[in-house]
Amino acid sequence: MSVGKNIEFPLKLQGITPADRKRRALAFDPEILFFDEPLSALDYRLRKTLEKELKDLHTRTGKTFVYITHSLEEAMVMSDRIAIMKEGRFVQIAVADEIYASPVSRFVAEFMGEVNLFEIFGSKDTGFSAQELEIHINGPTSDMGFDLDHGVAGTLMVRPEFIRFLPAGDTADFIIAGKLHAEYALGSRVQYEVEAENGQMLTVEKLREDRFVGKPGGKVMLGSDPDERRADRRPYAGLVRFWL
Repeated sequence: MSVGKNIEFPLKLQGITPADRKRRALAFDPEILFFDEPLSALDYRLRKTLEKELKDLHTRTGKTFVYITHSLEEAMVMSDRIAIMKEGRFVQIAVADEIYASPVSRFVAEFMGEVNLFEIFGSKDTGFSAQELEIHINGPTSDMGFDLDHGVAGTLMVRPEFIRFLPAGDTADFIIAGKLHAEYALGSRVQYEVEAENGQMLTVEKLREDRFVGKPGGKVMLGSDPDERRADRRPYAGLVRFWL
């Protein structure tokens, strides 16, 4: 059968006339609609158009949509809540912003887009290091989720958009030295790969109007600061996440 005839089929079984069947796109009028990667094979412009149509349809009908996707962007655009699955189990269920800024584990952090992760060790007496990489911390570490007064060992997360290139003489609460490895144009955004002193590749992302001018191989200093734009003024909220 054609797509149209497939949609009409449940109504045909109910004895609804052909004229009435033609008027109903959500033919069977279910309470729950299940979508299994419906836009994965479409080109970019058509996918964006249908994302908006599906979002409008959801608002208009008030139906529950269960939407399966491997696309981070689709999940962020389409969802009221996102459920992250690993090995058949839900590992975190929350709104998109919460999962992106406050993932409960390394797995969720990596699943939800680009991320810089550091295995860190330190104490007030020995200082702070991450995989043989010296990291300077000028801000209060307790606001980042850990306290050097008692010693720490765990994973630190910093999203690419919360890292900036430091001009000579400038400082930040979180500083890493490295060299520029590559630059990638992503439309309205520009993404950079920076090789840290221990060989670890870090990702930095800027809007096009804030793009960094530098040559591959050139030395750079990276810094992160508290996100002062938040209404609650909590330092590092949405910037870093630490797991013991």
